[in-house]
Amino acid sequence: MWFSVLNLLKLKLDWLPYPVTCTTRGADLTQDTVVVLCPPQCTQWRTSVFGTGVYAAVSSICGAAVHRGILGPAGGPVRVHRLQGRHNYISSYAHGIHSQALSHWTASFSLTKPINVPQELTSETSTTALPAAARPVKKLLKKPSVKKALAGGNKDCQMDIAMVIDSSSNIGQRRFNLQKNFIAKLAAMLRVGPIGPRIGLIQASDSPRTEFLLTNYTQPKELLFAIKELAYLGGDSNTGKAIMHTAETFFSQENGGRRGHPRVMMVLIDGWPSDDLDQAAMLARESGINVFLVSVAKPAPEELSMVRDKDFMKKAVCKDNGFFSYPIPSWFSTTKHIRPLTQRLCSLDGLLCSKTCFNSVNIGFLIDGSSSVGDGNFQLVLEFLAGIARSFEVSDVGAHIGAVQFTYEQRLEFGLSDYSNKDDAINALRRISYMSGGTSTGSAISYTTQNLFRRTGPGRNFLIVVTDGQSYDDVRGPAMAAHKQGITIFSVGVAWAPLDDLKAMSSEPKDTHTFFTREFSGLSEFIPPLVRGICRDFTENN
Repeated sequence: MWFSVLNLLKLKLDWLPYPVTCTTRGADLTQDTVVVLCPPQCTQWRTSVFGTGVYAAVSSICGAAVHRGILGPAGGPVRVHRLQGRHNYISSYAHGIHSQALSHWTASFSLTKPINVPQELTSETSTTALPAAARPVKKLLKKPSVKKALAGGNKDCQMDIAMVIDSSSNIGQRRFNLQKNFIAKLAAMLRVGPIGPRIGLIQASDSPRTEFLLTNYTQPKELLFAIKELAYLGGDSNTGKAIMHTAETFFSQENGGRRGHPRVMMVLIDGWPSDDLDQAAMLARESGINVFLVSVAKPAPEELSMVRDKDFMKKAVCKDNGFFSYPIPSWFSTTKHIRPLTQRLCSLDGLLCSKTCFNSVNIGFLIDGSSSVGDGNFQLVLEFLAGIARSFEVSDVGAHIGAVQFTYEQRLEFGLSDYSNKDDAINALRRISYMSGGTSTGSAISYTTQNLFRRTGPGRNFLIVVTDGQSYDDVRGPAMAAHKQGITIFSVGVAWAPLDDLKAMSSEPKDTHTFFTREFSGLSEFIPPLVRGICRDFTENN
C-alpha cells in the first residue's frame, strides 16, 4: 500500500505543468521539453498558428494543440517539444483552426498528449477527485462480437487508407447509419493489421473532422467498434474541404503514414457536394494519393439544377478512367458492392497516382563555387538547395538527390544513389566545402550530364544550376545536349549572372525555368516556385 502511495506522490511531482494563456507562444518557453496547462475555451480566441504537425515557435501553443487534435474546448495539459527552425511551414485547416503558411522561422515545436496525467492536472476535474492511477478501472464500452480475422492482416493489401464519409444534412441520420454498416463490412473484408492495410477516418460536414488516424486502430475488432461509435454531424457536404484536409496532413509519418506504402483515399458522398473539388483533388494527386469516389444515390434529373459542378466525379478522382469512380444506386443495396470495391482498393497495379514528382524525380544540384561567391554566400546557396530537397521524399525507391560543385574544374560531391533518406542527403549538402576559383559553367553541365545522370531514365531528371556570374566557356551547346538527354534544366542566377546565359541554359518555356535575384538572401523565395515547376514538368511528361 505504501509503495502505491509513494508511486502516486512521485507521479504528482513529475507532473508540475506550467500554466499558460491561450496566446502563449512556443518562443516564450525556455525548456527543451515541458508540459504546459492550457486554459479552457482557447478555441474562442483568435490565436496565430503557423505550420502543420511541426509549428513555428511564433505560434500559440494552445492554438496549435487544438489544431493538432490533442486539446479540446475544456483545455488541459500538453507536452511541448522544442525543435530547430525550418523552411516552408505548411498551412492547413483542422479542428476549427486554420493554420497559416510561413516560409521560414528560427525555431519550431511539436506537441504530444502527456501520458498518465494525474486528473488534478486536467481542466475537467473536481477538487475531490483521485488521481487516475488510484481510481478503479471502469469498463465503459462493450466491444462487439466479430469474426476473427487472419493474424497480421491482409498482406496482399498493404495500403494506407483514409475513408472520408458523408456526415452532412443531405444524408440524414438513417442513411448515415446505413453508411456506417457499409464501411464496417468493407473494413472487415480489408482486414487491417501490422502487415496489412491501415485505415483512418474523416467525416465531411461544414468542417472536416478526423475521427481516428491510421495507427489508432490496428486490430479488426477495435476498428469496427470505432466505426460503430461514430456520431452523425449534419451540416453542409463540404467534400472538397475534407479532401484538402486529408491530403494536407493525414498521411504524414507523424500521423501514422508508412513510407513506401500506397496512399488511398476513399470518398463517400450522398448525392452531390456543396463545394468545389478541383483544387483539393489536384493536391491529392500531386501528393501521390489515389482518390476513389463512391457516389451513392446520384442526383435525379429534377435535382441537377442544384448541383454546382455536374462533372464533380470526374474531377475528384485520381484518374478519370472508370476505375476510381464507383456509383452505387442506393444505400439499401451496398452489400453486393463490398467485394468488388475491396478488390479495387487493394489493386496495386491500378493505383496510378502513387508515383508523383515528390517520390519519383532525380534532382541534381550544380553549384557555382567560384571566388566571386564567397564563403558566406556559399552557405546561403546550400541552405537554399536544402530547402528544395526537403520538399521531396528521398529514399531508395523514391526521389534521389545529387550534387556537383564547379569552378574551372568539377567535383562530384555525391551521387543520386549515395543517400537513401532525406536527412542524410540534406546533411551531405550542408557539409559541402567551398572550392573557390573561376567559372566554367558549360563544362560543368557536360560533366554533370555524363557523371550524375548517366544511369537514370528520361522524363524525371531535373538539374538546378546556381551561378553568380559570367561563364568563361559556352553554355548553349552543353545545355542543348542535356535537354536532348531528357534533363530539364532550371537556371538560378544571382548578382552578376547574365540573363542571356541563364535563358540559354534553361529548358522551355524559358520564362518559367529561369530565376534571378540581385542578392543571395533572396534565393529562399524561389523554393516554392521551383518545387511547383518540377512537379508541373513531371506531371506533363508522365
